[in-house]
Amino acid sequence: MTTSETSRTSVEIGSQPDTWRRAAESVASFSDALPRRGERVAVVGCGTSWFMALAYAELREAGGHGETDAFAASEFPYGRSYDRVLAITRSGTTTEVLDLLTRVKGTVATGAVTADPTTPVMTAADAVAVLDFADEQSVVQTRFATTALALLRAHLEAENALPAGVRPLARAVLDSERALAEPIDPAVRGAEQFTFLGSGWTYGLALEAGLKMREAAGAWTEAYPAMEYRHGPISITGPGRVAWLFGAAPRGLADDIARVGGLYCAGSGDGPGALDPLADLVRAQRLAVHLAEARGCDPDRPRNLTRSVILEGPEA
Repeated sequence: MTTSETSRTSVEIGSQPDTWRRAAESVASFSDALPRRGERVAVVGCGTSWFMALAYAELREAGGHGETDAFAASEFPYGRSYDRVLAITRSGTTTEVLDLLTRVKGTVATGAVTADPTTPVMTAADAVAVLDFADEQSVVQTRFATTALALLRAHLEAENALPAGVRPLARAVLDSERALAEPIDPAVRGAEQFTFLGSGWTYGLALEAGLKMREAAGAWTEAYPAMEYRHGPISITGPGRVAWLFGAAPRGLADDIARVGGLYCAGSGDGPGALDPLADLVRAQRLAVHLAEARGCDPDRPRNLTRSVILEGPEA
């Protein structure tokens, strides 16, 4: 069995400070693939890439760079008008993404962020940002997803369109180094259930944290907008169960979690020493690997998953 010191997933998780730095250094060379200020943009992806699209869409629109929507590629609304479609696809082979890019080609500008320059997305999109230095051997996405978001976030920063309260990427890189070095609370590691919460751009991170835990460890996880938590989901929280918040806390949330006996985890909250939310996602990735190995799972090769979903035959 792999261990947290030697699994490919753990090595890839640990490389994220470096890949985020390289992404920031690459922004200018990928400008053809990235949205222009004022464009109406749709960002698409599948699974993890869709959650990164959600986070970026919130960051871009809140920063005043332009109206931005995010969709799972299979749910793209073809009746709407956009100036650009941007696809996030690690493999460059995902059927739903390629079908979408092929269908809109020639009618709207298209770009893609990918990890593999030898795949069909290179010709399906008009321009491509290739983050091959962030590609992964593990089936479970970690560093490519966060590096793609780091690239897009660095682009907004370069265009003076980073929303108020969002830290410069250089600070997020430093925080990611802390997230890799600091131990995870044993009570969190031993919990039986996890609810991830976020607001604005961090809601996409909450969704991704939940997905990582399910993929790697088959863990019982849920994810919600932070203000929706008290409209039903809090009923699942109790002793031995975690509510993990990305970003600033809604008023009274910590007290409500304590009242029902849950364990509140807010490493990227408002307090002194709080991590950047993207760095806090690195902690959740580490937790997913720990739980996988504690349960006898292989985090590099999770059950029922492949690196890319490639569908055969005509669309249903």
